[in-house]
Amino acid sequence: MSDVVSVARAVGLLLGVAADGTFGDPRRGHPVAGFGKVAERVERVLYRDHKLPGVVHVAVLGGGAVALGVLAERAGRGRPVVQTVTTAAATWLVLGGRSLAVQGAAIGRELDAGELPAARERLPHLCGRDPAELDADGLARAAVESVAENTSDAVVAPLVWGAVAGVPGLLGYRAVNTLDAMVGYRSPRYRRFGWASARLDDVVNLLPARLAAVLTVVGAPVVGGSWRGAWQTWHRDAAAHPSPNAGRVEAAFAGALEVRLGGRTVYPHGVEERPVMGEGRMPDSGHVTRAVELSRVVGGLTAVLAALIAVSRSRHQRMSYRSSRTG
Repeated sequence: MSDVVSVARAVGLLLGVAADGTFGDPRRGHPVAGFGKVAERVERVLYRDHKLPGVVHVAVLGGGAVALGVLAERAGRGRPVVQTVTTAAATWLVLGGRSLAVQGAAIGRELDAGELPAARERLPHLCGRDPAELDADGLARAAVESVAENTSDAVVAPLVWGAVAGVPGLLGYRAVNTLDAMVGYRSPRYRRFGWASARLDDVVNLLPARLAAVLTVVGAPVVGGSWRGAWQTWHRDAAAHPSPNAGRVEAAFAGALEVRLGGRTVYPHGVEERPVMGEGRMPDSGHVTRAVELSRVVGGLTAVLAALIAVSRSRHQRMSYRSSRTG
């Protein structure tokens, strides 16, 4: 990767972050929504209650997204302006930072005003839980947990993959994460068919989730949180979470905000008993607002780090090349 290419990638990532922060998701014709419709059609053709059709499902759709990214990268080869624009566009389309912040902040305001029906109606924009029976504490807990998990999934992970693998990394990651959200449930229908999507999503989020936890520790004091609590809760409680990734960042958020997360969690497909993470009181509307602020801080730190990774990879590759020539 030449210096020009790496700088174009870094600038494209930062421009994409700026576009997401300014405009949010496209209101009409969002490519991720279009991808979801294609995935539904492919599922109707391939679905069987077995793992192998699920493997084919994620391979076809995820591989197709990566291939599209490769074509975009080739179109920008030797044309840094084109590469910058394509990287910026892909970054904007796959990030969900602004939408996450808008929805989370709105739930915080509605809970603060005692407007529980409005908060219940909005919660599905953040997560797949059943909000019908949730009281104010349950809604606040669900919102904080969802903001934490989505900070990793919708902000940190795409930027990491974009820094490492460019447009193919951005599109491929978003495809895998979207498929996990669609079929990666432990429901009777998807327990086998969605197995491959869920496991692949675990793999591609393995490092980004831990980076998100580290940046939560770093960013906690910015929002008046506890970096020590974030670090201790992450290392003490995260391993008990059923997800190898979501538990890391949720535990870090719990410690940073000095609240308790976890417990009985109701989904349309069933009930899960989650381990309790953190100490102190249950979260309230104020904690939801602070979680959103912490999410923004983590997103900003990740953007800077992603740009540095993109640039440093070029230097590392150039040094490796020189070393091999002299050796």
